[in-house]
Amino acid sequence: MIISILDYGSGNIKSVSKAVEYAALNLGKSARVQVIADINKIKLSDKIILPGQGSFKQCADTLFKMTGAIDELNEFVIQKKKYIFGICVGMQLFSDYGYEDGGHKGLGWIEGEVKKINIIDSKLKLPHMGWNEIKIKNDHGLFKNLSNDKHFYFVHSYHFVASSEINVAASTLYQDEITAAVIKDNIFGTQFHPEKSQTNGIKILENFINW
Repeated sequence: MIISILDYGSGNIKSVSKAVEYAALNLGKSARVQVIADINKIKLSDKIILPGQGSFKQCADTLFKMTGAIDELNEFVIQKKKYIFGICVGMQLFSDYGYEDGGHKGLGWIEGEVKKINIIDSKLKLPHMGWNEIKIKNDHGLFKNLSNDKHFYFVHSYHFVASSEINVAASTLYQDEITAAVIKDNIFGTQFHPEKSQTNGIKILENFINW
């Protein structure tokens, strides 16, 4: 199995790579984990991880300017129905549009938009940063051996507002209930960082490898 982490200049690549390698080792899987910047290697992969740090527009600008990247990703995900895992802004890019930093269209794989978290309580600050527990809304194998009291590490000011609740795999509470994970067919993403979420994050990665 070849698991490729797409390096498009935006993401905590080294930490993600080490976490995925650790998860594969835990499972005893002979998985080859590689960081790729050559989009031609997408088609040779079995699974893709799309990380993302920074603003939606910054990440989208960079990804959409990579020659052939969008076509290759669409073929991999939409046509071939291979598995992809988006992390933080990488997950947000699955949406139709994100408003951060002036706005940019997304990949359009999961209907919805990425909007700024609406904070009214003066005790709460943006970015939403730190450990929050999640509420699992989709009893999927990706959450195997995890429960609603498990905490994950978040750092973001914008959140994925999905058009359909069926695509919200998990939520968390920050002012209001906000999306913590999305899912649609072979597409999965988390707003939290599994690579920074210790044992719980590794378990999510293990479940992705087994998916």
